[in-house]
Amino acid sequence: MGNQVLSFGEVLWDAFGDGKKAGGAPMNVARHLVQQGVETAFASSVGMDSSGDALIGFLKTNDLYSNLIQQDDEFPTCEVTVQLDESNTATYIIPQPVSWDNMEPSAALTKAAQAAQAIVFGSLACRTATTRETLLNLLDETPALKVFDVNLRPPHYTLSTIETLVARADVVKMNEEEADLLIGGGSAPLRDKIGEFRSKYHSQTICVTRGEHGALVWHDHEFYDSPGCPVKVADTVGAGDAFLATFVSGLLAGKPMQQVVDKACSVGSYVASQRGANPVYPAELLNSLAYI
Repeated sequence: MGNQVLSFGEVLWDAFGDGKKAGGAPMNVARHLVQQGVETAFASSVGMDSSGDALIGFLKTNDLYSNLIQQDDEFPTCEVTVQLDESNTATYIIPQPVSWDNMEPSAALTKAAQAAQAIVFGSLACRTATTRETLLNLLDETPALKVFDVNLRPPHYTLSTIETLVARADVVKMNEEEADLLIGGGSAPLRDKIGEFRSKYHSQTICVTRGEHGALVWHDHEFYDSPGCPVKVADTVGAGDAFLATFVSGLLAGKPMQQVVDKACSVGSYVASQRGANPVYPAELLNSLAYI
C-alpha cells in the first residue's frame, strides 16, 4: 500500500512486574500500521544509554528505524512503570524529563512530514516546549491529514496545549473519559457532545472509543456506530493504538466509513485480548483486513 503515515512522538519501555516491552502510543500505532502493510515512518528520540540502544535495536527489527530517530545526550531513554488494576486496565507512571521531551527540528523530519499523506501525533510528547514547537512547525508545513490521538496521561498535559493540538487536527480520536473532560460530562448523549465538540473545533472527523462497547465516529456529516467485539481482556495496553492504526489505514484507503470503524474495533479488541501493546496478528485477523 502506497499511503505513507508519519507517526510522531514517544518511544519507551513499558515496565510490567514481570519484564518490560517497547511501547509509546505513536510507536505502537506505527507498528500496527506496518503489520497492516502501510508504508510508515516513525519519528522519536532515545537517550545515549543502554536502554536507548536496546530500543534502536527493537525499532530496526520492526522496520521503524530511520534518520528520524534522534539520540539525546542530555536526557535519558524513557522507562514507564505500568500498573494494572483488577480489571487489567493500565495506569502509567511516566518520568520527566526524558529524551523525547527534547525532539528537535531536522531536515529529515521536515522532508518526511511533507511527503506523508497523514501525520499521527498525541499529547504526551507535547508536554514540553521543545518537542511541542517541533511538532507544531511540522503541522504548519505539511498538507498531510493531521490525526490527533488525544491520549491524555495525567498530569502530563494542559488544556491549552490540548486545544492548540485539536485546532490543528483534521481527525481527533479520544476515549469517553477524554471526551467528557474536553467537551464536558453530564448526562447529554454522546452524539450531542460530539456535535458540540465539532461546532467548537470544526474537525473533519471525530472518533470516540468506548472500550468493549465499540466506537462512535462523526465523519462527513454522518454518525457511524460500531458496537464493538467483547473479548476477555488480558490488558488494555495498546488497544486504542491498534484501533487508531486500523482507522487511519482504512480512512486513507478511502473505504466505507462503517467498514473502517468496524474493522478498527475488531483489531482493538484482539489486542486487548492479548498481553502487551503489539501482539503479532494471526492469519485470520490479517485476512479480515484484506481491503487494507
